[in-house]
Amino acid sequence: MRMVIGQINPIVGDVIGNTGKMIETIRSVIPLDPDLIVFPELSITGYPPRDLLERRWLIDGARESLNRIAAETTGTEFGVIVGLPVPSHRNIGRGLFNTAALVSEGCVLFMQHKRLLPSYDVFDESRYFDSAETSRCISFKDEVVGIAICEDAWNDPELWHRRLYDRDPIAELAADGATILITISASPYHVGKAAIRRRIIRNHARKHGVPFLFVNQVGGNDELVFDGRSLFVTAGGDTVTEWAAFADAIGVVDTHRPSEHMAITEPLDTVTLVDESTPDDLLNELHHALVLGLRDYVRKCGFGQVLIGLSGGIDSALVAVLAVDALGSNHVTGMTMPGPFSSEGSVTDSKQLAKNLGIVCHELAIPDVYRAYLTVLDPLFAGTPFGIAEENIQARVRGNLLMALSNKTGAMVLNTGNKSEMAVGYCTLYGDMSGGLSVLSDVFKTRVYALAEGINRRAGREVIPEAIIRKPPSAELRADQKDEDSLPPYSILDGILELYIDASLSIDEIVARGFDTATVRWVVNAVDQNEYKRRQAAPGLKVTSKAFGIGRRMPVAARGNTAFRPTA
Repeated sequence: MRMVIGQINPIVGDVIGNTGKMIETIRSVIPLDPDLIVFPELSITGYPPRDLLERRWLIDGARESLNRIAAETTGTEFGVIVGLPVPSHRNIGRGLFNTAALVSEGCVLFMQHKRLLPSYDVFDESRYFDSAETSRCISFKDEVVGIAICEDAWNDPELWHRRLYDRDPIAELAADGATILITISASPYHVGKAAIRRRIIRNHARKHGVPFLFVNQVGGNDELVFDGRSLFVTAGGDTVTEWAAFADAIGVVDTHRPSEHMAITEPLDTVTLVDESTPDDLLNELHHALVLGLRDYVRKCGFGQVLIGLSGGIDSALVAVLAVDALGSNHVTGMTMPGPFSSEGSVTDSKQLAKNLGIVCHELAIPDVYRAYLTVLDPLFAGTPFGIAEENIQARVRGNLLMALSNKTGAMVLNTGNKSEMAVGYCTLYGDMSGGLSVLSDVFKTRVYALAEGINRRAGREVIPEAIIRKPPSAELRADQKDEDSLPPYSILDGILELYIDASLSIDEIVARGFDTATVRWVVNAVDQNEYKRRQAAPGLKVTSKAFGIGRRMPVAARGNTAFRPTA
């Protein structure tokens, strides 16, 4: 069978636009003489549609779009597989299926509904969909085709210590006589996930002796980044073709003529990784993921420009580079806003960064505004020592200025806080937490430095001024302030945070890894006590296995892991 993969970047809810993109793809690949064209999971609606699935217009529009796509096959000899939600027509349940539809000769030939509905991490499919009762194959083009949808392929009993489901749809399709297996997917990215997918698909192909095609969505939708990297694996389990990462792609695979496997589109920023990726590979991959997520979030939300508060620090510098890579220098504006405790380098380094990137950088000094706040508050602050309240006023003045400029210009403010700061609350509500997107909220501080150094290394020059990378990190909200006055060194802090947040280890388990007990208790307490801040944070791009936001649903009003409470 000669198959074309359509690895597309849909916009959630844009049924007409997504359908138009698929029809354009179908028409463009007709000269390739395909037997079957395959698009990702829920390709008509985009993934995840969330509560849009409760809107009747979406469901009706998806069915109309399916008929439009089916019409493209009238008078032809090829089929198309697309994903969409369809009514289940059951008396009980949610009333919808997540469906893969095969259309050919102008009509719908076959529908396979999703069997396994994930309800962990960022997934909540059982909120919307009913589970199909069976998996069955269809004969098409002299092949017996077994079609599955994303999670259906993730329950191989040989690969997991603890399985989430008692069914294995892929094994059922193989038992039904499948001579080729196809999975349409919307599998979100996190660092290292591509290797997991390859292992899963290879294992299915080897175990059942059947070639396996995996077609994945690409693009950023809200917090989620989808990396594409669609796969074709031969019956022997060898990866024959892996298509572009972080980019739309069209590819051809022929089960009878393996030498003809090809990528029709080959974007310049394609990242192809092997299973045993080097640290540089993973940093490069992470960079591409952040750029794609930023670009799509800004553009799909209807913004053409972004604003970044440039502090002269490493976080805002990295966000500026990512924004330029995503949108182009003409669409990025920097703002340096020196205060009474700012170092000279906070301004000069910011302006040098802006020059290196070719972006406009405006300077707005805040001491007068800051003093005006203190004057108004003096009757209530009188007799109290300088402290966090006075420090945070500066951050809030800067946040207000950025948001005022956003209102005036229509540009989105990008938040520059990292995962380490967000975790322990080293950030100011309505101040440096302001913004429409938190680009680095799932990137630990130590990895921020690694990304910055990697940018300069790949460029062969100082894109980010070396002075920014080498200076001790500081919020500069009081005299001679350094982050490590309030926090453990980032090398220690990030190690504890990764074990507590990403690996869900207890205090005792983390201490057993060699960390100081008092430090671990302080970090864990800080994480737990700052959930209320994170609940009010801007959406952040998910790039690890456990990100703040939809993938980590912790209560705010709850008792933490330790007996004491922090006072600030």
